Amino acid sequence: MLLMSGSWKSPHWEIDTRFSFCAVATLALLGKLDAIDMDKAVEFVLSCMNFDGGFGCRPGSESHAGQIYCCTGFLSITGQLHQVNADLLGWWLCERQLPSGGLNGRPEKLPDVCYSWWVLASLKIIGRIHWIDKSKLRSFILACQDEETGGFADRPGDMVSSY
Repeated sequence: MLLMSGSWKSPHWEIDTRFSFCAVATLALLGKLDAIDMDKAVEFVLSCMNFDGGFGCRPGSESHAGQIYCCTGFLSITGQLHQVNADLLGWWLCERQLPSGGLNGRPEKLPDVCYSWWVLASLKIIGRIHWIDKSKLRSFILACQDEETGGFADRPGDMVSSY
């Protein structure tokens, strides 16, 4: 449900930029972006941008790779990606690459295959994918693969995820 603030809420009353992304992605697929107050929706997403160039789930929330993907995706779909400082955001995203080659979702967290995807996809959206060491990332991801049963774990040595 779109609120007067331009934010979206879940059925459980939670406001989060993930819902904004899902809503505009769905509306774009249906050719119905004109069905909402796009200026208010964009204003809300931009209000979640932080000093480091990243985005949180709500205004004032810490930057987080999953939220960055949702917000850059939202801004790309709505033609507002130019409002992002791609160099500043790209720097924050590239700082997520750790010596193992994997990427984490926030500072001081372990590298993770899932967050590697969120960061990589965000870098692609803003045109800065060439800023990371792809060879090291590939090695990290392949080290997370279970060679016997297939699938990938979050990190090397962990159990494979069914997702």
